Amino acid sequence: MIDHVRPAQLDEWFSAAAGGGRPLVLDVREPWELQTASVRAAEGGGFDVVAIPMGEIPARLEELEAERPVACLCHHGMRSLRVAAFLEQHGFQRLANISGGIDAWSHERDPGVPRY
Repeated sequence: MIDHVRPAQLDEWFSAAAGGGRPLVLDVREPWELQTASVRAAEGGGFDVVAIPMGEIPARLEELEAERPVACLCHHGMRSLRVAAFLEQHGFQRLANISGGIDAWSHERDPGVPRY
């Protein structure tokens, strides 16, 4: 099952999904988008951040651990939902789509993240 989690609720979701290792935010946006706006390193204190563009996920699936809680992130939440569905089909069980994406992240978690 894929949970839908707002950025402000992410820490709570990670706590509830614990048990499979350190939580992961999987940013599936394109490199130019990451240069424009990214989850800041300081923000990643309770979780890891990995960036793999959506189109590269199938070829790089072995880089991800199916046991870890994974919350997928994109610009507004549509690409990340597709990636979460793909991961679910490949045995990942602790999955969330970050609703509103990096745009909502800027509003709810870190106003220093630029909007685009």
